[in-house]
Amino acid sequence: MDIEKAIKDLDRRVSKLEGKSEPAKSAKATKKGEFAGATGGIRYLISKSFFRQKRTFAEVRQALTDEGYHYIKQAVQNPLTAMSKAGGPLVSLKEGKRKVYATRK
Repeated sequence: MDIEKAIKDLDRRVSKLEGKSEPAKSAKATKKGEFAGATGGIRYLISKSFFRQKRTFAEVRQALTDEGYHYIKQAVQNPLTAMSKAGGPLVSLKEGKRKVYATRK
């Protein structure tokens, strides 16, 4: 009955794994909820209604810096571009020569 022994062993191992508590989250992951990284920073600004008004890239980057998210321009621009595509939470508009971002309605 090697199969029964193997099943009992697997059952014991699974029970042991399931019984373990989840590892503690790092300080960075818990900062401002679950908003980690440049994309998380932009999602944090969205949750705080920052984009109710039209915002330029410079305003977005400054707001991220004020909230403790320090990233190079490209690290902020890529998620902004992705989030302003069809179906994303933001919309990008051209005002003169500048691109502005606002919440999609």
